[in-house]
Amino acid sequence: MHPLRLIAALAFAALFSGCATHAVSMQEVREFAAASGKLAGFADLSTRFRTTYVREQPYLTPAADKLARENDARRAAVYQDFLSAQKTLVLYMQTLHQLASDERFDLSPRLDELGEGLKANAETKIEQRHVTAYTGLGRLITRVILSNYQARSVESMVREGDPHVQALLEAMTALLRYYAKTNENEKKTVLGMFDVEIPFSLRPQDRMLVTLAKVHYTSKAAEYRLLDKRYALAQEGLDKVSLGHRKMRENLNNLNAPEVRKYLAAIGRDLVMIHEGLKAN
Repeated sequence: MHPLRLIAALAFAALFSGCATHAVSMQEVREFAAASGKLAGFADLSTRFRTTYVREQPYLTPAADKLARENDARRAAVYQDFLSAQKTLVLYMQTLHQLASDERFDLSPRLDELGEGLKANAETKIEQRHVTAYTGLGRLITRVILSNYQARSVESMVREGDPHVQALLEAMTALLRYYAKTNENEKKTVLGMFDVEIPFSLRPQDRMLVTLAKVHYTSKAAEYRLLDKRYALAQEGLDKVSLGHRKMRENLNNLNAPEVRKYLAAIGRDLVMIHEGLKAN
């Protein structure tokens, strides 16, 4: 065979071999990114954090109500900031999912969903480095989406994005802990009222009222037990996203390795199960 024809044939074979390898290796990346993009439970728990006062208000004394309203105003002021972290990570994962596919896509309308910003907050343990990561990831997403993003590789986005992703997941972990602490205070307020009042309701004419109070107490206690599970599952989901993304970063030149593909596939399945578990509770 003529040398030029041989070179052309080898190049043609290598091209199609490379495409096949890319298609196989990207399947697990797509599935991981799709499952990660749900960030299971975080948005719902953020909303619950925001509406704390609505639930606790009926159980408050007039003196406690004033402080609770002040806390409610503070929660309202930071709520959208907290959601910004989630929106940014969701859009990053959606972009990664599309980069790993062969289909054309346009996520530019979704850029409007990026939050206005994340601010440092000592009470929630959101630090300036988390704010910097939020800003950096937002800029990366914007650049990839608005440029000729389909020519960019998954590898380059993961390489540049991983430090920001890890820092932002750390920030969201801090927020989840803050939500859980707020929920624990709410539980003490709500159940504490029953713990104080029921033992002193000893008059026979109060029997029906006490019975209804005990039923309500049991229902609320069960609600808070389920919420403890939700916080734990949501945290497990953030941990899984962190592990999966770090695995990709560490194996950028070997994404088609069976071990890497198997690991990402397992993480993706775990995230789906976590999401389903949160919907069931």
